[in-house]
Amino acid sequence: MAGAFAPGIVALLLTAWKEGVDGVRALIGRILIADVAARYYLFAVSYMLSVKLTAAMLHRAMLGTWPRFGDEPLLLMPLAVAFSTPFQAGEELGWRGYALPRLAARFGLARASLVLGAIWAFWHLPQFYIADADTYHQPFIVWGAQVVAVSVAFAWLYAKTGGSLLLVMLLHAAINNTKDIVPAGAAPPPGVFSLHAPAISWLTLGLLWVWALVLRRYAWPPGAAIEAATAPGARVG
Repeated sequence: MAGAFAPGIVALLLTAWKEGVDGVRALIGRILIADVAARYYLFAVSYMLSVKLTAAMLHRAMLGTWPRFGDEPLLLMPLAVAFSTPFQAGEELGWRGYALPRLAARFGLARASLVLGAIWAFWHLPQFYIADADTYHQPFIVWGAQVVAVSVAFAWLYAKTGGSLLLVMLLHAAINNTKDIVPAGAAPPPGVFSLHAPAISWLTLGLLWVWALVLRRYAWPPGAAIEAATAPGARVG
C-alpha cells in the first residue's frame, strides 16, 4: 500500500517544496478536470478491454483455440472501476501529474511518454518477486514493454483532455480491472526475465504498440495543446 501511494506523496512533497501551497492546489486541481468530451471517457474505459478481446479473437484465428478467459463476473467490472478510480491518484499524481510535464518540457511529449513508461515499468519490478502477487515470476520484459506502450496512450489522453488527472485515473482503474478478462499469466511462472510468455501476451503487446503508433501518427495533440496541458506548475482556473 505504501508503494502504491508513494509516487503521489513524493509529487505533493516536491511540489510543496518548490512551488508552495499554490502549486499543490494546482496539481490536485487537475483531478477535478472532468468537463471533457465523452469520447475520452469511452476511450478510458474501453481501451484495455478492446485490446484484450481483439487479442483473444486473433488467438482463435491464428492458433485455432481460444485463450483462457477470466472467471470474474463481468457485471462487477464497472463497479470495480468506479470504486478504484479515486485510489489511482496515489500513482497518477506522481506519474502524469508531476513527472510527465517535466519530462515533456525537456524531451517533448512523445519521447517523455516512452521514458516515463520505462520508469513506470521498472518501478513495478519488486511485484514480480512477491509470492502473493499475480505477477510473481511472470515474464517482466514482455509486461514492461506493454507498460511502455500503455504510457503513450496515457500521455495522449492527458494532453487531449487538457491535463486531466481524472481521465488518466479512470484509464488506470479500467486497465487494472478489465485486463484479466483474458488473463496473461503463464502457469507455471517461467521466470522474471524469461521471454517464454503465452501467445496471448505477445498478441496483447503487439496490439498495444499498434494503438501507440496510431495515436502518435494520426491523433497526436498539436504542440500548443501539449504545452498547455503539460506545463509544470500550470494553474487550473
